[in-house]
Amino acid sequence: MRTPVPDYLAEVLDGVAGDRSGAVADYIPDLAQADPEVLGVAVTTVAGRTYAAGDADVEFSIQSISKPFAYAAALADRGTEVVDATVGVEPSGEAFDELSLEGGTHRPKNPMINAGAIAVHHLLVGPDATGAARVERILDFFSELAGRRLSVDESVYRSEMDTADRNLAIAHMLRNYRVLGEPAAEVVDGYTRQCAVNVTVRDLAVMGATLANAGVHPVTGRRVVPADVARRTLSVMAGSGMYDGAGDWLVRVGIPAKSGVAGGLIGALPGQLGLATVSPRLDGHGNSVRGVAICERLSRDMGMHLMQAEPYGSTVLRGIRPDGDTTVVALQGVVQFSGAEAVLHRLAEMPVDDSEIVLDLSRVDRFSDVGRRMTLEGLRRLALDGHTVAVVDPDGVLPDPDLGDGTRPQVRSRPAGGG
Repeated sequence: MRTPVPDYLAEVLDGVAGDRSGAVADYIPDLAQADPEVLGVAVTTVAGRTYAAGDADVEFSIQSISKPFAYAAALADRGTEVVDATVGVEPSGEAFDELSLEGGTHRPKNPMINAGAIAVHHLLVGPDATGAARVERILDFFSELAGRRLSVDESVYRSEMDTADRNLAIAHMLRNYRVLGEPAAEVVDGYTRQCAVNVTVRDLAVMGATLANAGVHPVTGRRVVPADVARRTLSVMAGSGMYDGAGDWLVRVGIPAKSGVAGGLIGALPGQLGLATVSPRLDGHGNSVRGVAICERLSRDMGMHLMQAEPYGSTVLRGIRPDGDTTVVALQGVVQFSGAEAVLHRLAEMPVDDSEIVLDLSRVDRFSDVGRRMTLEGLRRLALDGHTVAVVDPDGVLPDPDLGDGTRPQVRSRPAGGG
């Protein structure tokens, strides 16, 4: 059987292909020459499978889509405390090129607007890093995320530098307030190279999926950034990634996202997938017109809105059944707080007369940290009530099942009676 996902993506592209509203970015000469008919989409699951349609292999400059990834790199390089002292996380409600600073601290409002992104770029590597070292860090990091070696589009870089007056003015103001410790021109030069890195939607989908997968690359399985950095980056994307259209985007689409003026758009849905589109015509906010429409369609069709959550608890408890003098409690899927709570509530609600309780985890994919702790606490309390407790855990999804007092449940290869 051939999977229908690529056919569905092609159908989505067909649905927006006739929309020719908006205009290519014309304030950067090279971007003004972009083919306005380019249209592509790619989706990468957290399991590492990529599906694509349209112009998925056409390269374009990453532009502002670089901002969340540079922010993640800076957090990994310098730590939250240093980054927070330099740039905030509050939505500005302003256009991407506004000088939006906090009163008193003079920090840029967030890392998704140019002022914040310029400040973030200068934090890369370390306090004594050279401009060349920061650019090398960006290229290495972006390349690892994409799974192939990326490069700077020198023509786009030069074109942007020729028209970088506003960014230079922002950088000089940041240096005036001691937000920047290096010359403004050097930082803007590096930041412009960061924005001129060439990517495809396939690259961006994998990059987004890495954030969605808590910082673990979905193809290589390597941890690229710490889980808390991925979570923080996605949070800032959700609140500020679409500039002064961020609130409307969150209501209508509900996917942490970031756009770029070359026509790219990236989304990352935690625990599920990364997605990317390219279509160079932009709306008044600087977001791709057809890219936004594609994301709206995917969110609506596929239930991808963050606030459209499926209940976890009702599906984790597969069943409770007697097996001789034993009660077998079978779980399945991913055990998070709500799932563990449902199991503990059921056990607390029902009378358990059998002396032995067996927790069957053979169909469990994994435990979250809180799910693990709650489950072990439940086993501890069953033991305190006088029951013998055991687990069936053939895949080791509940390693080191210490009940908190040095005791451990018995480990079985299968439930009593072979069930």
